[in-house]
Amino acid sequence: MAFKREIQGVVVKKAGDKTATVLVERRVMHPRYRKIVKRFKKYLIHDENNVVKIGDTISAIECRPLSARKSFRLKAVLKTGVE
Repeated sequence: MAFKREIQGVVVKKAGDKTATVLVERRVMHPRYRKIVKRFKKYLIHDENNVVKIGDTISAIECRPLSARKSFRLKAVLKTGVE
């Protein structure tokens, strides 16, 4: 069995039915300046029961491609947001 990636991030947008956009932040060392810098990437995740809200911190796990850009599904809501 192949290793399934797991991402953790903040929900920034509810995009249609059963879909949410998650912003994932990672910290990397800058190759020249040797300083920690933030890198951001957005992922579409599948939320079967429409439980996530904007501002929630969630955990998602990789799955088969569900659409052209969606290949992660919701694993757990770690922290509820403001809204």
